[in-house]
Amino acid sequence: MSPRSIFFHAPLLLIALAFHTSPVAAEKPNVIVIMADDLGYGDASCYGATALKTPNIDRLAAGGIRFTSGYCSASTCTPTRFSLLTGTYAFRKKGTGIAPPNGNLTIDPETTTLPDLAKKAGYHTAVIGKWHLGLGAKNGPDWNGEIKPGPLEIGFDHAFLLPTTNDRVPQVYVENHRVVGLDPKDPLWVGDEIPGKDHPTGITHRNTLKMDWSHGHNGTIHNGISRIGFYTGGKAARFRDEDLADKWIEKSNSWIEAHQDKPFFLFFAAHDIHVPRMPHERFQGKSGLGFRGDSILQFDWCVGELMKTLDRLKIAENTLVILCSDNGPVLDDGYKDGAVEKLGDHKPSGPLRGGKYSVYEGGTRTPFIASWKGKIQPGVSDEVVCTIDIAASFAALTETLLPENEFLDSFDLSDVLLGKPDAKGREHLIQQDNGSGKFGYRAGSWKLVSSGGKNQKFELFDLAKDPSEKSDVIKGNSEVAEKMKERLEKYIADGRSRGE
Repeated sequence: MSPRSIFFHAPLLLIALAFHTSPVAAEKPNVIVIMADDLGYGDASCYGATALKTPNIDRLAAGGIRFTSGYCSASTCTPTRFSLLTGTYAFRKKGTGIAPPNGNLTIDPETTTLPDLAKKAGYHTAVIGKWHLGLGAKNGPDWNGEIKPGPLEIGFDHAFLLPTTNDRVPQVYVENHRVVGLDPKDPLWVGDEIPGKDHPTGITHRNTLKMDWSHGHNGTIHNGISRIGFYTGGKAARFRDEDLADKWIEKSNSWIEAHQDKPFFLFFAAHDIHVPRMPHERFQGKSGLGFRGDSILQFDWCVGELMKTLDRLKIAENTLVILCSDNGPVLDDGYKDGAVEKLGDHKPSGPLRGGKYSVYEGGTRTPFIASWKGKIQPGVSDEVVCTIDIAASFAALTETLLPENEFLDSFDLSDVLLGKPDAKGREHLIQQDNGSGKFGYRAGSWKLVSSGGKNQKFELFDLAKDPSEKSDVIKGNSEVAEKMKERLEKYIADGRSRGE
């Protein structure tokens, strides 16, 4: 497709999408979104990994569509999760960078969200796993009381959470509005400053750690691992890192079983393969790539367990499963866990450049699979799809009205996800990092990279010829680059890209 057709035919495509209604909408399938954490494009064997095998992810891909241009919208976790649930690019709202331990809820409860759409369509809704979108009002969560607003205030019926991310305190579960198993006689305190000179940290008690830190991550010690931030108390509520994946599966299976008779939407938010990587003992040492590789095997096991449950309950043929990641890979992300030393020939980003924190392709292009037994014909697609589009696609699939002034960047790609012949994916996509002002902008096969800042510089790549983004061709394609700069600036300034 020529640059001219990319820029001038996109509005016609969007008009067509706006009036599209899926013929399978009346079926209202169950929907499970399985989101890995920091899983790279090259980390699954169906995407080319040879140093380890991911048989359950591979099986899901073999029975559905494996997208080669599947994206998340940001190269860090909180912004991608925000965009998944709101259908709006996270850079449009301040405060959507990586959420701190005591961060408040980043999504306004007045916002219509993906789970809100599901409830309007008659679905039961749940989120199980890593949250990392903040909890509580302006002053953050009340760890010893009702923790709200949270997932239940933005459309979920049920929530069982790791409240932040496991390299940040506290190491407790939150179910709906309460910390699970909290003893009121041992209140939980969470803060940004050390509570006292005798409080053990990764600096003062480094010799006691079972996993050493490489940078940061040297606050409170729990389970032999030091974390970002400080907390005291709540000892009866604290979990063991090695048990996280098992707990997510236990809670997910129980919830699916309880809601199998009516349509349900489950956001299964795995913590694997985020740091600190401390998989269950039965996976430790199995990959040969250190705990990072072992955590990939653990995530793959989670995928398999969920699929077993769907088969056991005989609901696989009425369940759309979407597997994705919240951003690209990172090796040393603060812990000395062997990820670098034991990497060998494994390439976490595959052929792509960059990874987590980057707006190059490796930061946001990840494994992306859509599978619906008996409904989606197996295959491989080069169409561009993004996690931000799951909301609008769900609305089309269930014939649910999408509010005009919300889900501002979410497009209906339901036909693409279902593998319909001649269905077209996104014409353009903005990629962000953690909110520094750097952007990647893909339009067709062209990719513009902005350095951000007052004296920002630009690079241009032709992904059709150079998927690894090795050769900047901006000097020979100045007209294309200028048009892309104008479009990027327009989409940012307009406050929306849907309905442009």
